[in-house]
Amino acid sequence: MFIDFLLERFAIFGQDDAIIYKDQCVSYQRLADDVRDWQARLEDTRLPHGAVVSIEADFAPQSIALLIALIHRSCVIVPLSATLGEKKIRFKKIAEVEWEIALTADGEFSIAQTGNHVSHAILRELRSKSHPGLILFSSGTTGESKAAVHDLVPLLEKFRTQRPAMRSIAFLLFDHIGGFNTMMHMLSNRGCLITVQDRSPDAVCKSIARHKAEVLPTSPTFINLLLLSEAYKRHDLGSLKLVTYGTEVMPESTLRRFHDLFPGVRLQQTYGLSEVGILRSKSLSSDSLWVKIGGEGFRTRVVNGLLEIKAESAMLGYLNAPSPFTEDGWFKTGDSVLVDGEFVRIMGRASELINVGGLKVYPAQVESVIQLMPGVEEVVVAGAPNAITGQIVTAKVLLSTGEDLVAFRKRMREFCAGKLEQFMIPQRVVFAERELHGNRFKKLRAGF
Repeated sequence: MFIDFLLERFAIFGQDDAIIYKDQCVSYQRLADDVRDWQARLEDTRLPHGAVVSIEADFAPQSIALLIALIHRSCVIVPLSATLGEKKIRFKKIAEVEWEIALTADGEFSIAQTGNHVSHAILRELRSKSHPGLILFSSGTTGESKAAVHDLVPLLEKFRTQRPAMRSIAFLLFDHIGGFNTMMHMLSNRGCLITVQDRSPDAVCKSIARHKAEVLPTSPTFINLLLLSEAYKRHDLGSLKLVTYGTEVMPESTLRRFHDLFPGVRLQQTYGLSEVGILRSKSLSSDSLWVKIGGEGFRTRVVNGLLEIKAESAMLGYLNAPSPFTEDGWFKTGDSVLVDGEFVRIMGRASELINVGGLKVYPAQVESVIQLMPGVEEVVVAGAPNAITGQIVTAKVLLSTGEDLVAFRKRMREFCAGKLEQFMIPQRVVFAERELHGNRFKKLRAGF
């Protein structure tokens, strides 16, 4: 079957560490036993082959074993992290979930039918081929979450090629394409997946130190929070070899600060989307935002300054939105890029571009400077309508100092002078009362 190659490797890897969960080691042999237990349980429950099944869980040996058992049963899987809250109800309706399985942190579980029936053509197509599937919801940081449906057969193909084993923090969430990619990459290559129940900087650094993690896959927002917290000073991060970052544009100032602090750690920009999977990437250097993306199974092109991707592992389509593919099968990412030979630089979403009297401003350019200001914990920049220039630059700031808005705006203008062109300096500033990122540690831009 489609996942047999992984189970065969589990048997070879034997007593090696597969997962660290709540500071306890779980071997590949134990994980394989858990998969067999779930296969028997699903058979006893008479859960149909090809059913659409939601898993409400975070990374844990039991949830990973269940996911593998469902793939083996050719089910369409809808992973849902606990942080989604009330969104889970809407997501399950959109995905036409027929069976729901919930797992708690202490290992308890429940299995129930929902009464839903599959009607969407994409889901019926998967079922007709008896292929396992995966439904991933976008973060919704810029609008409504979209449900991307994958055929897991091509998505799993790249994991058949074995690569060097490493120990990695499972930072990206269970219901995120990056989280799925990290899990499959580690487990198919004799690596060790180090799970964390708390994704605060101190907790993550503690796990890196305790379990000798070599890889941290994360986001620019988390790296910024790590720098602000100075948690790296309280824990030994000497085992860390590689930090990968993606999901949003990296502010250049954040990248350089981290690189200066950890010159021995390789920084690698990744590029992936729920719709096409994770592309292989190679940064020009650890302190560069220029990156080469593509690799086997992927082709890229730039049309009118926007990146397009053609992937063998591309989704079948959305359940709740029109197709984003061109007639010849290229996915329109909406990301604006600069090109230099084989390398590209991701500037940001074209939809987020701010046009000030014909002059272009990308939010990350402004955020990169303002984040350097003392007291600024987070900042999100966007455009706002203006009768004269068309748009002006606005900023929402989470501030740790006690200064009022008038004093901060004056300090901000003085700080940005000489670092940003005049038209790029925010003309409107508001203070945030809470964090400016979501549970995926990605800036929240919707509604601003």
